[in-house]
Amino acid sequence: MHEVKLQLQWFVQAQFAGYYAAKAKGFYAEQGLDVTILEGGVDIVPQTVLAQGGADFAIAWAPKALASREQGDLVTNVAQVFQKSGTLQVSWADSGIKTPADFKGKKIGNWGFGNEFEEEAGITGAGLDPATDVEFVQQRFDMQALLNREIDVAEAMTYNEFAQLLESRNPETGEFYTAEDFNVINDTDEGFGMYQDAIWASQERLADPEYQALTQKFVTASLAGWIYSRDNPQECAEIITANGPKLGASHQLWMMNEVNKLIWPSPAGVGIVVPELWAQTIAIARRTKDLVDSTVITAEPSAESYTNIYAEAANAELTAAGLDTIGDAFAPIAVTLNDGGN
Repeated sequence: MHEVKLQLQWFVQAQFAGYYAAKAKGFYAEQGLDVTILEGGVDIVPQTVLAQGGADFAIAWAPKALASREQGDLVTNVAQVFQKSGTLQVSWADSGIKTPADFKGKKIGNWGFGNEFEEEAGITGAGLDPATDVEFVQQRFDMQALLNREIDVAEAMTYNEFAQLLESRNPETGEFYTAEDFNVINDTDEGFGMYQDAIWASQERLADPEYQALTQKFVTASLAGWIYSRDNPQECAEIITANGPKLGASHQLWMMNEVNKLIWPSPAGVGIVVPELWAQTIAIARRTKDLVDSTVITAEPSAESYTNIYAEAANAELTAAGLDTIGDAFAPIAVTLNDGGN
């Protein structure tokens, strides 16, 4: 068995279900891989851990990894798992904040660490300057600042923080909050969503035929894990719950369902970088102003920034094995959230 380390960009949760499923169901073992999954955290930059040799592969959002590439972290996108952005900006329904143009002069929560790039893209696209026209506030990775009305707009993922709102109760009524209590700006729908979770490999190590073979095995097994997660959401949410996430079972099932929506269907094949969507990500990142009088990335990344070789070969192998790598028939399930996501 070949030992492999995978660096996640956050703690164990259903955002990463495909990798945990590939491990639990033996897909990695079938490829001769013994995979150790390394949890992320606030101070962990997956693509940098990868570039510095601390992991063999990493999961990171495309604009974050591309920004790191400009700083010298030579990583290559070898499987673009998420085909849509899952980022939202959320405000109270009574706030009158319905578009990024309404952010002017408001307190805008964001997590930093590159998670704010799409937020900045929306602000830039509205003709505002993120550095001067809004007040950015460091937001914890929860929704308490919005619920307490300490900020006007909160950053949220469809699969995580938005669910935290819906599994919270209105103290005045005792009832769960509903989507109608909030205004929601969906970055994808507004045209400033960028490619998010992808599998990244070391560009330098990809010159080595042995690492090329390792990458192929890892990508193939990982994509099989994502197919399994699509077809078995309840089981895969339970796999995550068994690995000790910070949030509970109903929250993980919600997350599994919402993550599947970001992946499926994948008309070009699961994990394939669609050139038009890649170009869109690059274009948005290059024009988006950041907080230091620059842009997210300043130049077109080199051709080595991504490759479809491994995902295409994985799709061929998995299709030959009878698996559906496109997911045209995917349908979300209904999920009931419990108090606090338990």
